[in-house]
Amino acid sequence: MCRHLGYLGPAAAVGDVLHHGGHSLIVQSWAPNDMRCGAVANADGFGAAWWPDSGSDGDPTGPVAATLYRSAAPIWTDRTVDDVLTHTRSTAVLAAVRSATVGMPVVATASAPFVDGRWAFSHNGVVAGWPHSLAGLAAEVPVEDLLRLPAATDSAGLWMVIRHLLRDHDPVDVLRRVVTALDESGPGSRLNLLLGDGTTLWGTAVHHSLSTSVTDDDVWVASEPLDSDPLDGDRTWEPVPDRSLIVATAGSVTTQPL
Repeated sequence: MCRHLGYLGPAAAVGDVLHHGGHSLIVQSWAPNDMRCGAVANADGFGAAWWPDSGSDGDPTGPVAATLYRSAAPIWTDRTVDDVLTHTRSTAVLAAVRSATVGMPVVATASAPFVDGRWAFSHNGVVAGWPHSLAGLAAEVPVEDLLRLPAATDSAGLWMVIRHLLRDHDPVDVLRRVVTALDESGPGSRLNLLLGDGTTLWGTAVHHSLSTSVTDDDVWVASEPLDSDPLDGDRTWEPVPDRSLIVATAGSVTTQPL
């Protein structure tokens, strides 16, 4: 369920990132190739987070807060993508299109990415046994934070847990901890998690598809390759092995087993 992407590289229009490739994120909203569930489209909202362009060299002087646009409408119906986001440039973008799990609300606040300061987060998949399976991890989160849950969904709940853990822990450790805990409490969960801070992307592939494409000066991470044919497009796409964690910066990506 859902599709997401992350981009790091030379400054580009946010709208162009969403349109990038013959199998762009926008195309994946109505014609995904590898959903691994009963859904056939990602029409329950979308969102994009980006970080202010730090200049022509693309090197930020320090952490900057992410900017966010979200909607409960299908991405192909929202003129903001072409009328506004094509005029908004950034060296880092994290975006998602949503297919809501049955019974979960279709509202803008349920659409990824979720942001807090420099952090942006997206979840592609489902937490099996939610909400009970997430209760153990959520017990560590201050009640005041839980009362600010942006939406009554598994992805928003995951975000509240991850946001809390990021206050004291490294992103790699946080993602490992969350996946390990849900392996036990929610077996069968599909946990493609994507986290960014404007300079680095961290992602997991757990029972769902994820691919990367890297050149000397950029990197793309996406649920599905953005070229119509990943073997015959403008870029080379590599599938991320199941149960793996990636760390990506502009021009590089490393993969390690979970």
